[in-house]
Amino acid sequence: MKTSRPIRARISPAAILHNYRQAKRRAPGAKAWAVIKANAYGHGQWRAVEALRGEADGFALLETENAVALREAGITQPIVLLEGIFSARDARAVVEHGLTTVIHCPEQLDLLLATAPADAPLSICLKLNTGMNRLGFTARTLPAARARLASLTRADVMLMTHFAEADGERGVDWQLARFNELAGDWSGKRCLANSAAILRHPQTHADWVRPGIMLYGSSPFAETTAAELELQPAMTLSSALIGVQDIAAGERVGYGGTFTAARAMRIGVVACGYADGYPRHATSGTPIMVMGKRTTTVGRVSMDMLACDITDIPEAGIGAPVTLWGRGIAGEVTADEVAAAAGTISYELFCALAARVPLEIGDI
Repeated sequence: MKTSRPIRARISPAAILHNYRQAKRRAPGAKAWAVIKANAYGHGQWRAVEALRGEADGFALLETENAVALREAGITQPIVLLEGIFSARDARAVVEHGLTTVIHCPEQLDLLLATAPADAPLSICLKLNTGMNRLGFTARTLPAARARLASLTRADVMLMTHFAEADGERGVDWQLARFNELAGDWSGKRCLANSAAILRHPQTHADWVRPGIMLYGSSPFAETTAAELELQPAMTLSSALIGVQDIAAGERVGYGGTFTAARAMRIGVVACGYADGYPRHATSGTPIMVMGKRTTTVGRVSMDMLACDITDIPEAGIGAPVTLWGRGIAGEVTADEVAAAAGTISYELFCALAARVPLEIGDI
């Protein structure tokens, strides 16, 4: 979409490739599913696929129709459905297109085995609930599932789980112990590590890893920056000033007057608001870059605009470039910093990018 409004998002396929290679470097003995669910975390499924087409060991997503589209576009690598199948149509597609499916409950296993032809090869990730308590087989339901699958010579089965606190103090060892207890004498393939585990817990790398947020240049850790992890931002959201106001001490800014000037100030108005995907709950003090200088937002984010402090950037006027997050001509501010100021995570920022924001492709 073309628009004269100055807001733009820029996606860097080169950064996605670089970050995938970082995942492989951190887990050199494992294959890596490139996680492209949620439209590649807002970066565009097809952009991510094209960036990684010649390099990814496999792709991970949710919807069967998207997996089939990848096959029809010539993607030959393994493709895994992270939530498994939801219907007989999905089960048929798994067989017809050679997809790998997560199976996380007896009902899914029943559906797959009842639908798939008796001689059809199956590729299954049997998911174990080791403490996340969302999806997965338990000590009660797992033995029957394993027994059924053990009788199928046509089934290639891998055990997997998902870590709830790989980015926190509790870590993964408690879940890894539960996994090993559930797995028992299992000698087949395992898939355990998400981005945080890839980067911090090498004991979890096993046969396959699942880099997600790190592919898009964000850190899974509150205390460690993406740059420190040698990750590159894959999305930049940039805009420009469309207004400047000089206000006196005691004047307020924006809806609800939530910001009061403690001194005389110059306020810059940026063409970006919550209808563009910028978090409305970002408070005054959220970092922003204007003309190569770091400053902060002031007041409440509006639908189409937000305000920032340009008191100490006298050269900034209407048309001055602004970086909302990422690495732009106005400078760099990480999505992680913006997300932290808004009380959320960068995943939400990326996924919330609005369709009305024009997208450009190229190095950042």
